[in-house]
Amino acid sequence: MALEWYLVLSGLLFAVGAAGLLIRRNPLVILLCLELMLNAGNLALLAFARSHGNEEGHVFALIVMVVAACEVVVGLGLIVAMYRRRLPLNVDEMRGLKG
Repeated sequence: MALEWYLVLSGLLFAVGAAGLLIRRNPLVILLCLELMLNAGNLALLAFARSHGNEEGHVFALIVMVVAACEVVVGLGLIVAMYRRRLPLNVDEMRGLKG
């Protein structure tokens, strides 16, 4: 497949993630939309790396996936802490985690 198709798919995935990030107010959905946006960036990065024939893009995409996994762990920890304290699971209503 041509590079343009990968970039179009990456742009569509990024747009869906950005729309979900702006529309939805649930922190779990916001995390999922952030992951979708990061994976769209990884797809574009891998497409460019493959078209140029180098491996640096693959290594960088792997590092981005590790950072995204760490972000999800911290985010899910915050969501569980919010649920256990019976705080509202709406980003607009959330004031802060006071321990």
